Amino acid sequence: MATETSVSADVNARPSQSRAMLWMFGVLLASYVVNAMDRQIFPLLAADVRKEYGFSLADTGLLSTIFTLGMALAGWPTGYLLARFTRKTVLQIGIAIFSAGTLMTAFATGMADMLLYRAATGIGEAMQLTALIAIATTSFVGARAVAVGAVNASFGVGAILGPMAANFALAAYGNWRGPIILFGAIGFVVMVVIALIVRPALTEVQGRTDGMQLVGGATTLLNRNTIILTILSVIGGLIIYGYLGMYPVFLREQLHFAPAETGQVMSIYGAGVLCSLIGGWVGDRFSPRTVLSGAFLGATVLGYLLFSGAQGFVLQAVLSFAWGLVVSGTIYVNLAGYHVKAVAPPLAGRASGTFVTSLYGAAAIAGYLIGFLANRAGWSVAGLIQITLMSGLGAVLSLALRPELMSTRRAA
Repeated sequence: MATETSVSADVNARPSQSRAMLWMFGVLLASYVVNAMDRQIFPLLAADVRKEYGFSLADTGLLSTIFTLGMALAGWPTGYLLARFTRKTVLQIGIAIFSAGTLMTAFATGMADMLLYRAATGIGEAMQLTALIAIATTSFVGARAVAVGAVNASFGVGAILGPMAANFALAAYGNWRGPIILFGAIGFVVMVVIALIVRPALTEVQGRTDGMQLVGGATTLLNRNTIILTILSVIGGLIIYGYLGMYPVFLREQLHFAPAETGQVMSIYGAGVLCSLIGGWVGDRFSPRTVLSGAFLGATVLGYLLFSGAQGFVLQAVLSFAWGLVVSGTIYVNLAGYHVKAVAPPLAGRASGTFVTSLYGAAAIAGYLIGFLANRAGWSVAGLIQITLMSGLGAVLSLALRPELMSTRRAA
């Protein structure tokens, strides 16, 4: 297979080319919307899966987040694949693996093979996401966090549409397998669209001719900022996927929300994630220390209120929107952007892989851990330990970052 092509992008000097790049980037974002829809519907269907198979609460949490183990295992190797193959190729292979794993989930016979299929979707998603972050951060170097914010905002679109589509498909098919099969099939359609529309001028860009260049950043992944960001990504994986993996189960089994109400709350969370562009804008303009410490502090308060304070639908909906904005829209987006910013441009792909591996490695056990804690000590204690205290630790560690050692953009 050919090595990655080096293509130059002159997005400021050529408005027509700029529009074409934005259009192609939009197609890639739409592919991630489909991915996000699947990620949102499985936790919503988890109670039905648990009832049919007789899984325990902890096992159900593991099924909801096991895909992150596949992401963790594939994230680092994908960084190396991006140095040998085109980003478009890596992205397409990832979508194929993700879609096949999704389809096979509907035909699982028990816990063992369902875990295998859900983990396989994570391998595919890691390849897709790592390539997509590398594309975003090297094609739009003047607003890298905003570009990553656009990626995460597409997740927010999927988080809004996913529950609605799941309820529609559930009603149409009469069981939880219908939505799973639907989204697995859509993934293969998306592959065809990308093959026909997206060009190397976007996906394989390595430099710019608009009079600007990137300078600075560490020449190795073993540097102060990357190490701190990796620890913060582990914390981020525990809090983000502790929420995503088991919060719908908490709403249904602890607060006794109806499935439709649970879906509405999760859609409102998705609306918060849509504000990722704001989180990225903030991350591009303010110090990483300020942005991440403030966002983790906000997560500390929100985590406590979600699992220990609010009881009614309206309060849970408001808090979930804020969680989407602060945690997914700010912490996640800027961790991804700062990982790339911490190193010199040639290491962008490997830095993205490090982010994916560290965050999703922790996320792989997040659902099981919070389910285990809830079984032993109740939901309030589980939320306090895994969400509130871990977020507080992240706020403190963020203060140790050294922004002056990160790469910057200046005139050539």
